[in-house]
Amino acid sequence: MAGTDEEAVAAADDALYVLTAVLLTPAKFPSVLGDDYPEACAALGLAPLADGYGLVLGQDGDGARWTVVIDDVSLVAVAIASWDCGMEYDLSPDERTVVAALPGWPLAVAVAAPNVPAPHDPDLEDEDGPVLAPPDTSVWGPAQRRLGADEIALQWAIWREQIDDSKFVQPGGAADAAEDADGDEDAGSDGDKDGAPKAADTEPGEQGENRGGHSGIRRVLAEARAYVESPPPLGRVRSSFASGDARTLRADGPGWSLVARTDDIAFVLLDDEPGEVLPVGRGPQLPGLLEALDKMAVRPI
Repeated sequence: MAGTDEEAVAAADDALYVLTAVLLTPAKFPSVLGDDYPEACAALGLAPLADGYGLVLGQDGDGARWTVVIDDVSLVAVAIASWDCGMEYDLSPDERTVVAALPGWPLAVAVAAPNVPAPHDPDLEDEDGPVLAPPDTSVWGPAQRRLGADEIALQWAIWREQIDDSKFVQPGGAADAAEDADGDEDAGSDGDKDGAPKAADTEPGEQGENRGGHSGIRRVLAEARAYVESPPPLGRVRSSFASGDARTLRADGPGWSLVARTDDIAFVLLDDEPGEVLPVGRGPQLPGLLEALDKMAVRPI
């Protein structure tokens, strides 16, 4: 990809004004770039190294956008942790850690460096490949679906309080279609008929309508079970900290994302159902599935 030669690295590394940084590792990567770690790396033209990378996004002295890829993951992790705590941290990677300098930004950045021209694509000559740009999230699709799942994981409590457990389909009831021949989980709720929360706006909304026997949810749960038997590409299933002894699980697959708490319910988002967030009740099978996924999931170090 463009920007991997020595001239591009030197151009970006010379007077780079750092704006932000993100991790690109098997356990934590910008999910907007792909359903798994190798896919996210491929979007940047990088090999999926086991230890991962740090991505430093900034502007050069002319205001051009650059993404500097470094192999010092710990340095970027410390910087991000410091910034999250409201502390200053001068992120200045050693040039020996620079793997590549890629023109453009793969993610949307809302800030700009002071006293330099406004952010713009670098003026490159004789370069192979396009300048990096954030995925289009203006319309529903894989990138927007994954961003919606990110938001649910980040604000679990807000989304969870929209769901009334008493509304979930109960085994043995009239709407027992949620249980398939294999004993699938309660696949939805009998909430308001206005539809499920809209992930496209990343705002919690009304509870999902009766989703008993929802074919999309059944497909997601079946594919998630298959991950336990046949591990998917690295990063397809990730486990992160949650309150108490629980874990937050994130799983992705072709056309779907799942967010769950190991001690609670799950939410499913589908490419085929724009903006819909589908709740999945605990039922008799979901706890075991979540436990199995958590055991094989990639975890932050």
